[in-house]
Amino acid sequence: MAEISTVRLRALFGRPLADAELSEAVQVAATQLAQRSGIVLHGMTTDAASITLTLGCDKLTALGFLTELRATTNAWYEAKFEAGPLWGNMPEEGNT
Repeated sequence: MAEISTVRLRALFGRPLADAELSEAVQVAATQLAQRSGIVLHGMTTDAASITLTLGCDKLTALGFLTELRATTNAWYEAKFEAGPLWGNMPEEGNT
């Protein structure tokens, strides 16, 4: 039986995926990345602050997929909106 992994990206600030166009762009990016990498996309859900993907691969491959999706959508978001990043971790206090 093939492995299935579920992974999630959460927005760094606010609820950016509440914007339908932005949410669609992120979903298209995830779909295209799955197609290019040959990973089966079993499911995808979004809410206002996150995207959750169910992928036909092991957990390590799923984390690599998520890393690539994060990098490409962050770059797109930062270029388009001159803000960002879309995804990420809060900076630690004193490390800005």
